[in-house]
Amino acid sequence: MSDHSQHPQKDLAKALVLVSRALVYTVTLFVLTVGAASLVRLLGYDNLKASYARMFKEQEPQRPPAKTNAAADTLWKAPDPGSADELVQYGRALVAQTSKYLGPKGSVSATTNGMNCQNCHLDAGTRIFGNNYSAVASTYPKFRARSGTEESIEKRISDCFERSLNGTAPAPESKEMKAMVAYIRWVGKEVKKGKTPYGAGLVEVPFMDRAADPEKGKLAYTQKCVSCHGADGAGQAEAEGNGYVYPPLWGKHSYNHGAGLYRLSRFAGYVKANMPLGASYTAAQLSDEEAWDIAAYVNSQPRPGKDLSNDWPDISKKPVDHPFGPFADKFSEAQHKYGPFGPIKKAAAESKKQKSG
Repeated sequence: MSDHSQHPQKDLAKALVLVSRALVYTVTLFVLTVGAASLVRLLGYDNLKASYARMFKEQEPQRPPAKTNAAADTLWKAPDPGSADELVQYGRALVAQTSKYLGPKGSVSATTNGMNCQNCHLDAGTRIFGNNYSAVASTYPKFRARSGTEESIEKRISDCFERSLNGTAPAPESKEMKAMVAYIRWVGKEVKKGKTPYGAGLVEVPFMDRAADPEKGKLAYTQKCVSCHGADGAGQAEAEGNGYVYPPLWGKHSYNHGAGLYRLSRFAGYVKANMPLGASYTAAQLSDEEAWDIAAYVNSQPRPGKDLSNDWPDISKKPVDHPFGPFADKFSEAQHKYGPFGPIKKAAAESKKQKSG
């Protein structure tokens, strides 16, 4: 006989135990379900969910917050090149390869020093914080204190030819001038009138408490700039003799002392966001001090001059780093060139406050 038939009482006891356990589990599940439903009604689903998340949050590995750029959504972008017509394309070519058309061996004329407009206005004037053209169409014509007049885009281009390219500008009615104006307007065509988008112009490098130091700048230049621009600052010319792979930073073929980059704040902002090769405004390779000191070194070197006697008819409007007198304050030419610029700016603000008060 089987074991089960021999012990019927034991089998019955086992069955009762199993039934009892099942009953307990069922009752427990019922109580938990009712309790959970009551809790949801009492606290609300969203609050309960949040409480649950807080309870288990500490058990999860902590991750660093994602890096965000609040300005990224409003960062200016150049138009699609596919939308450019023939005149605009010619204008872009003139900006990118100025020397090919207007340099010492130019196919149109020989009226510049051999540099290209994009040596100062990177990527043909479209790079973020690379001295781009994004705000030109939206803000010109406008009054400029340097000339004391309202200037057109044509006047602004002419200034660049006469200062940065140390040459002669194309005539206002020439195809070249019209093409460059058309290109610059095309670059900024999506910017609303009167607006300056984020990413325009150059970054502003904070003032130092000391003067910029050409000797420190020479050391930094030797370490980070000489491989492209040379120990003599002469740059590297293209093999065909039309323009430069890397432009001259001083000497007879460089910009003259009336150019915007001759102001230390402009040069420092330019190199801070763009130099050495591969740097950007989000991945700078120079410290602020290096940017200022390199600017001081480069702009202490010899270069062509220009008659600036008609600049800044209202001398009180001169920037703090304009290096040529007379000035409306007590600070020397040396301090206006190398700094420190903070005291100059503070004195100008106090003077303005007194006049308005």
